[in-house]
Amino acid sequence: MPGTDPAEAMRVVTGELPGFPYLPELPDRGPGADLTGRTAALLVDIPAEVSPRGWRLAERPGRDLARARTMLSSDLDVLEEVLQGFRGPVKIQLCGPWTLAATLELPKTMNVALADPGAVADLTTSLAEGAAAHVAEVAKRVPGAHLVVQFDEPALPAVTAGMVPTASGLSRLAAAEADTVQDRLSQVLASTRAYTVVHCCATAVPFGIIRAAGADGLAFDLSQLRRGEEDGVAEAAEAGMGLLTGAVPAVPGPDAGVDGPGPAGPTGPGDGSAEARETAERVIRLWQRLGLPLATCAEQAVITPACGLAGVSPGHARAALARCREAAGMLAELIEETGDERG
Repeated sequence: MPGTDPAEAMRVVTGELPGFPYLPELPDRGPGADLTGRTAALLVDIPAEVSPRGWRLAERPGRDLARARTMLSSDLDVLEEVLQGFRGPVKIQLCGPWTLAATLELPKTMNVALADPGAVADLTTSLAEGAAAHVAEVAKRVPGAHLVVQFDEPALPAVTAGMVPTASGLSRLAAAEADTVQDRLSQVLASTRAYTVVHCCATAVPFGIIRAAGADGLAFDLSQLRRGEEDGVAEAAEAGMGLLTGAVPAVPGPDAGVDGPGPAGPTGPGDGSAEARETAERVIRLWQRLGLPLATCAEQAVITPACGLAGVSPGHARAALARCREAAGMLAELIEETGDERG
């Protein structure tokens, strides 16, 4: 989410998504509020610090890590206060092991941890332990929550394709073996003992690896999905996985349809319902292209914003969340109108 006020962001989230709130990330606050830094705050016995190029592994905990942990703790205080008495699904999100290894530098070098298989193994074990403790802490603070734990893996396609650059930038690190990628991911997912989602907003997402690793759901941007990847999504849906479809454009544009607050509401008079309907219809068309029975769409599909919400205005972010909620509310009715073409 955009902004620097966790209480305000949490109020917006719960106001627009009362049935499925989440713990917002506010990277505008600086190092420690970003994806890598926030997750580094949870690592067990592996300290990290800020370098001129980002986060790197450190010999001992310092002020950068203390700041990241303080921000996360204050965010959890807000979550606990706002969701007092709440019962239902709540989503929290962390950096996945492979993106973490691709963004954390090794100490005394400029290469990322991905270059060292031993470092990747240690990071995975530490992340699994830290994620389990984090889930337990959130469950204690919001005892009525059914936790959904999302692991963000934007670097996963580059890791599996051997496209992560070396420190010099003149070459690329070797592709990680598919079995190793699956095993490390599975280790972290299993540690949470919760409903898990792996999110990747890139193209060429290795959906098969994610499914085999044991994730309960996939999260992806609908606009990034290519024809060649649709079979992997269909197999995931047929296996009963949830699909969190980034169907609402996050970045404003002529086709985005959510340009911020209008004079009479989040998207202006009369516009919101038309845009929400188009969003719901996009998800239904996806189901039809995948050859799936429409009866399963409302059960398995979650409508989300596409990536990039932290970079837009607060009004636009609020409008995008509102559009997700409105589109989700229309989904079952539109499916009934459309009818299941597969009978």
